[in-house]
Amino acid sequence: MKRTKIIDLFRPEMIGQEVSVMGWVRTRRGNKHVQFVALNDGSTIKNIQIVLDMSKFSDEELRPVTTGSSIHVTGRLVESMGKGQTCEVQADTLEVFGTADVETYPLQKKGHTLEFLREKAHLRPRTNTFGAVLRVRSTLAFAIHKFFNERGFFYLNTPLITASDCEGAGAMFQVTTLDLNNLPHTEDGAVDFSADFFGKPTALTVSGQLEGELGATALGAIYTFGPTFRAENSNTPRHLSEFWMVEPEVAFNDIYDNMDLAEDFIKYCINYALENCRDDIDFLAQMYDKELVDRLKFVVENEFVRLPYTEGVKILEESGKKFEFPVYWGADLQSEHERFLVEEHFKKPVILTDYPKDIKAFYMKLNDDGRTVRAMDVLFPHIGEIIGGSEREADYDKLLGRIEELNIPMKDMWWYLDTRRYGTVPHSGFGLGFERLVLFVTGMTNIRDVIPFPRTPGNAEF
Repeated sequence: MKRTKIIDLFRPEMIGQEVSVMGWVRTRRGNKHVQFVALNDGSTIKNIQIVLDMSKFSDEELRPVTTGSSIHVTGRLVESMGKGQTCEVQADTLEVFGTADVETYPLQKKGHTLEFLREKAHLRPRTNTFGAVLRVRSTLAFAIHKFFNERGFFYLNTPLITASDCEGAGAMFQVTTLDLNNLPHTEDGAVDFSADFFGKPTALTVSGQLEGELGATALGAIYTFGPTFRAENSNTPRHLSEFWMVEPEVAFNDIYDNMDLAEDFIKYCINYALENCRDDIDFLAQMYDKELVDRLKFVVENEFVRLPYTEGVKILEESGKKFEFPVYWGADLQSEHERFLVEEHFKKPVILTDYPKDIKAFYMKLNDDGRTVRAMDVLFPHIGEIIGGSEREADYDKLLGRIEELNIPMKDMWWYLDTRRYGTVPHSGFGLGFERLVLFVTGMTNIRDVIPFPRTPGNAEF
């Protein structure tokens, strides 16, 4: 008999059918006459109740059926008279695939803290919480590809190993095949990278944007979706050393087109999750964040406010609210400032635009005032910035001037400047930290809990 996934057992037409189910035991209870097993196979947050009539099974057969063990059951699916489930399987046969020692299985008890489960990252996907989070994550990833595919974008794979620092922050993981115990040196004492695999210093990418621009100036509209790496020594609930970025780039789009695209995109993804992961989202709302569903609807049901940075700073300065971080023109706004604008002042998502050039990246288009650039950040309730983007500087001389002003090595940027030398066009794009999106949709509060195996300072296990 072919296996049926547990998610499919809840279809009305399945009642009365003989089924074969496989999964992991969540709980077992009962008496000498009947035993009840809650079984889950990861396909849904819902467990299926397995009813074992003890006239058909011996105590010896059931002894290894403990929390965490894996079993195979065949039997008839019937309507359930008990509370909490609509159907159950009346078992005819039982096979134990794998046991789980009740004395050593880490997830034997309920109520483990999220901190404890981070130490058990190899097992935590088996819990209800992380099963729900990972299903939401998978659904959002599919929604991203679906959104861009429906709009004629091309999926571009950008390199993970690069010689350029897109953000200019220098916090990059170096890639080398040199013997670290016997490094070659030049005459002036510097490391001689000519002997390295690529013949020069290379690192793991912090962004696929620059390469994405190359694709956009050939294919018109592209998006990247892949892992990126930052070597910041930040142990906070908002930082990861390895995370995934979604970065669309569109030729002939200006900043206004960019804002429209970002709003459509984020609303699409959240709506898709609400429509396809409602059981998981409802579970997470019940367990962790009672306001989660209302907050998701708040985003999809409201038009985003477009607000220049200068006006935003004025609102913050005149708010009368005491902030931990000072507010002034030229400051890089903090999460508390962003959330005030969204949650208290406008009570709508906000797209903040036209930032001071000195706090933004070199590739952003300079406004006519010479002080600000055509940057945009999408600000959400609960988390602050979720998307950052800009119209890119299309003028060769202006871009060259910014590169020289910031002392970015020209040897790493010649290919990027070529896009402005040969057939330059207005173009725009943005970056979405995928984990930030998953964090928002699941209501979790620590970014380490929305990626299967978090990489943070001092943590590269599993």
